[in-house]
Parts: sequence; C-alpha cells; structure tokens
Amino acid sequence: MEGQDRHSVIAIDGPAASGKSSVARELARRLTFVYVNSGAMYRAVTWTVINRSVDPADREGIAKLIGSLRLGGKFLDGEFHLLIDDADLTDHLHEDRVNAEVSRVSTVAEVRELLVQRMRDYAGNHDLVIEGRDIGSVVFPNTAYKFYIDASPEVRAQRRVAQGHRDEIAQRDRADSLRSASPLIVAKDAQVIDTSHLTVNQVVDEIIARLRRKGFAVA
Repeated sequence: MEGQDRHSVIAIDGPAASGKSSVARELARRLTFVYVNSGAMYRAVTWTVINRSVDPADREGIAKLIGSLRLGGKFLDGEFHLLIDDADLTDHLHEDRVNAEVSRVSTVAEVRELLVQRMRDYAGNHDLVIEGRDIGSVVFPNTAYKFYIDASPEVRAQRRVAQGHRDEIAQRDRADSLRSASPLIVAKDAQVIDTSHLTVNQVVDEIIARLRRKGFAVA
C-alpha cells in the first residue's frame, strides 16, 4: 500500500546538486503540497549513527540502532522534518562527517525499509512533492507523476561548491548508482529534465506544464 490512492505524490529524483531540492521545494509551494526531502531523512539517521558511536561500516550495528530509535515528524512552513527521539537535526545534516558517510549508511536495508515505509505513511495523509534518488523507482513506483532532474557533472560540481559542501560529486554518483539497495536510476516512465542552463522557476514551470498535459489539475 503506497498511500497514493487518496493523495497525489509527485516524485522528483536525481543526482546530487542537480537542483532537485530547490525545484521540489518550489513546486510544492506552488501546488500547496507538503515538501519531503528524503535525503534529509537519511542524513538525520546518518548523523545519529555517528553520534551514537556506531561505526558507519557496521551494518548489523546500524540495523540494531535503527530498530531502537523513535521516529516522528513535524511540518514547518509546508516542509516535513524528521524527528529522531524528538530531536530535529536539520542544522546538522550537511556536516562534513555526514556528507562522508550518508551514502554508506543509506545502503543498509533496514534503514531503507523503515524510511520508505515512513514516506508511504505520509502519503496516506498528505499530497506530497518528494525528492530523492529512488522515489519514482522504489518508494512510489505507481505514481503517475515522475520526474528525473539532472545537470552536467561540471554544473553540479559548481553548484555543490556554491552551497558550501565539499563532498565529491563523482564519488557520490558512483556510490549512489552502484549500491545494491535501491540504486539511483531513471525510472522507466520518468520525464527527464536537464537543469544545466535553467533557473529553478523555469524548471518548475516546465514540470507544471507537463503535469497539465497529463491531466493534473493545477490552479
């Protein structure tokens, strides 16, 4: 049960620094949908793993830890924030140590299973624009509204530096594409948009135009 029978889910996938977060957030604002950043959820778990002194390479230790955590959530300005043991970890999600380990922690099956189920639960109660790396392919494969946001490696590297992050784009791409659990792929029915030379508003305009062509009611 994916939860999208009662509510609409728009899936926005793509690699790091493709612009998908900015696009998804603005799209959700225009549609008055809830914005969910699935990557932030995995980052919150990664920060917790590190700060509970669990080795990010210890898959069994991570699986044990994730089963002991109390996961909640809150909605702030139309955006979902995952709470772990009542703590909002938003301010810690882009620390260097999280950047370095999030791809590895995200491959742990128990982490993915728990967070995927949480995302599906949210869709049972809210219209969502949700972005990540496997939203259209794994989390909500039956949604009719799938987009894959991409940009050239050079543009993505420039954006990452401008964001103040120092993780290496090619390494992230390899880790996300080659992982055995829910690798980054273009869902077969996703619509691909290259954002290399487009503004956020131009990309959102294009998505809304394509949604209308699919019969989606946009005010």
